[in-house]
Order: sequence, then structure tokens, then C-alpha cells
Amino acid sequence: MGSQPTNTEPFTERTLILGGVRSGKSRLAERLARASGRAVTYVATANAGDDAELQARIATHRARRPADWQLVEEPLALATTLEQVCAPDHCVLVECLTLWLANLIWHPDTQRLEHELNALDACLPRLPGQLILVGNEVNLGVIPADATTRAYCDRSGELHQRLAAVCDRVVLTVAGLPLVVKGSPV
Repeated sequence: MGSQPTNTEPFTERTLILGGVRSGKSRLAERLARASGRAVTYVATANAGDDAELQARIATHRARRPADWQLVEEPLALATTLEQVCAPDHCVLVECLTLWLANLIWHPDTQRLEHELNALDACLPRLPGQLILVGNEVNLGVIPADATTRAYCDRSGELHQRLAAVCDRVVLTVAGLPLVVKGSPV
């Protein structure tokens, strides 16, 4: 449930969609973006490199997207990108927060992660329009055996909590079904 527009306040609505791999979160996000009736910009954070499996996933996502959606590929500077593409009459879909986080965690500049997280925290409250954020919920299973993966899971959980606090709606997808945790129904 976004804030209602007034004469001085632009329309805003922020939705965080979380779920496991193949849970239906991307399809739900795409459905919400299509249903918005607004121009859509899809912000893709994946950096597939030579990973054939990730390349195939990206190709599947591309094939599902309507041709009139604008695509912005940005693996690191998410806040800067959102400040450039968000507008009152626009819907922006970010896919995927956890890939973005991984890009930052393994970035050679160890300060980049905190810089980008702080920039995202700072920009979210002032972004106009509809924003749909998609991320993998990685903390519902077994505690990882190695310290690096545990640290990644911890950072992912912290990121999702930070975003859930400022989003109007939070949805967990399970087996293709949306479970609204916060806010209005989907």
C-alpha cells in the first residue's frame, strides 16, 4: 500500500518480493509490473560472465519480458541507477538483490559494499513511482558449513530486513504462491 498522491507528494509504492530459487518471485514481480499500467524499467544486476547456467536463466527472463520494457544492466551502482530511472509515472523492477549483494561482497574494493548499501538506504525514501525489488531468501535452510557463505547469508538477511522496514509491501513466494507479509494484497 503506497502513499496516496497529493498535490505536492508524488505517487510512491515499494514492494519487496522474496522467495527461494524457482519460487515464483520473478513471475510475480513481472505480473505486478505489467499490471501497474506504467512504463517499466527492468534493472538487471546479474553478471553471468562465463557461467552457462546463469546465462540460460538470464535468457529465460529476457524472453518473458515485454518488448517495450526498458532494460538497464547494473551489477554494482544500484542506488545511482534507481535515482536515474525512478519517476512518478514509472515502475522499476530490480532483479535480483542477492546477486547484486554477491557482486559487491566479492568486489575487489572492500569498501564498495558499505558505500552501496548506505547509498541504497539513503535514496529509497525519496524515490518516486513504483519500485519492485526481488531477492532470494537464502536463510530458510541449513546453516552453511563455511564462514564465507555464512557471512553472505548474514548480509543477505540484514539487507532484506533493512528493505522490508522501508517497503510498503513485503511478499514471500512459496511454490508460486504469494504470501503477503506486510502491506496490501497482490
